[in-house]
Amino acid sequence: MPTPASVLSEGALRSPKGKVYRIIRTNEVDAGEPKPPPSAVVGVGMMAAGPVGDDFMGNDRKAAKLSISAAPKEKFNDLADLIQSLPAISAMKAHQPVITLGPTSGRVTEEERNVTLNAFLYAASREADNDFHLIVGRDPHTTPPLYLTMEVSGLPPTSSAFRARLRTARNAFKKYFGAKVPGLTYDFYDPPIPLRITGSLFFDMTHAMGKPPPGPKSLKANMPTIWEVHPITTITFEP
Repeated sequence: MPTPASVLSEGALRSPKGKVYRIIRTNEVDAGEPKPPPSAVVGVGMMAAGPVGDDFMGNDRKAAKLSISAAPKEKFNDLADLIQSLPAISAMKAHQPVITLGPTSGRVTEEERNVTLNAFLYAASREADNDFHLIVGRDPHTTPPLYLTMEVSGLPPTSSAFRARLRTARNAFKKYFGAKVPGLTYDFYDPPIPLRITGSLFFDMTHAMGKPPPGPKSLKANMPTIWEVHPITTITFEP
C-alpha cells in the first residue's frame, strides 16, 4: 500500500465479475519523473489530465517498444522464476552491439522472448508517452514480495503490423477500468487485482544509463530489475 501522505483520493471499482476493489489515487510517480501540478491530478473517476488518444508519444527505443517478438511463449508460474531467467543488467549495459536509445533501436536477441504468467496488479499510471505502466507482482500472500513493470503500450502508426494486437490489449485494459483508468500518478489497488499477462520482454536502457529505476516509491524497493514486459499483447483480468 502507498504511504498515507501520498494518498490524494479514493474510489471503488466493481469488476464485471462483481468483485469490489478500492482504488487509491496517490501523488507517486516513477522515480526521477517530475510530479505533475496539482491541477493535473484529479479524483478517481474524473477525467484525467495527460495524453489524449491512444497513439504512442515517446521516442526512446521506439522501434523495440512498438514491436512484438516472434518467439514462442514461455509460461511461468511465479514472477520470481521469470525474474531469475533474465540476463544480468551489467551484461545488457555492456551489450554488443551497443543498445542505443534512438527511435530506430530495435529488439536485440535477448529481448526476443514472449512470456505469459498469472500475477497481480498492484498499481498503474498513464505516462506522458501514453503507455500505461503496470506494477505487477506475486500473490500478496507470497514472500518475499516482488514486482515488475509491464506496459500496455501506446499504439504504433497505422502502417504497423503490430497495431491491431496492441490495440486489443489496450482496449481490454481500458474497458476493465472504464472511467477509472489511472492518470499521471499511480493508482494502487486494494486488494491487488489478479490477471494473466502475455507479452514481449524489453530491457529499459534509458534507466540503465543513469535514470533512476521506474516504479512508485512505495513498491520500488522490491523491484529488482529494470527488465520489463513491454509491450503487453494479451491481458485478462480475474482469469
